[in-house]
Amino acid sequence: MTNFPAYKTTKVADLIPYARNSRTHSEMQVAKIAASIKEFGFLNPIIVDGENGIIAGHGRVLAAQKLGLESLPVIEASHLSEAQRRAYVIADNRLALDAGWDNELLKVELQDLDAQGFDLTLTGFDLGEMANLFDEVSDNEKDDHAHVEMPENQMILTFEDELTLQDWFNRAENEGIECKLL
Repeated sequence: MTNFPAYKTTKVADLIPYARNSRTHSEMQVAKIAASIKEFGFLNPIIVDGENGIIAGHGRVLAAQKLGLESLPVIEASHLSEAQRRAYVIADNRLALDAGWDNELLKVELQDLDAQGFDLTLTGFDLGEMANLFDEVSDNEKDDHAHVEMPENQMILTFEDELTLQDWFNRAENEGIECKLL
């Protein structure tokens, strides 16, 4: 394909969600998308079918509504057949799931961003994922806590200093996670 569809702007109220969209969006995920849009701007346009029917970008539209945005950038993909549109609704979401992560490079990037004071939750990773990535608890500390009976949905985190502990605590609270300092 050598002709790229042009961007245009459409009112959020005029966009029509695809009724058979099989991808779901939790309130927490929509909040993450909204936070990303607020921080970085609206960088990923909505793909529509030529009649304002959403092909890709349902979560971004929900986030835009949450933020009170009135219009969004869209790309019209009116060249797609009905079958292609329906398949792309699925493919757009599924293909990204096949990508992996170079955890060592990801860790370096997150550490550098953290050192610059950037809010790492804006990367889309939640605190548990980052804790697993950084594996902040040493093997000896894991052994110390192995005997502790933990109720479901609770965990113990150990931090090197009070500033790091406070930073993670604030981030967790901002994500709506109930925290208790012991």
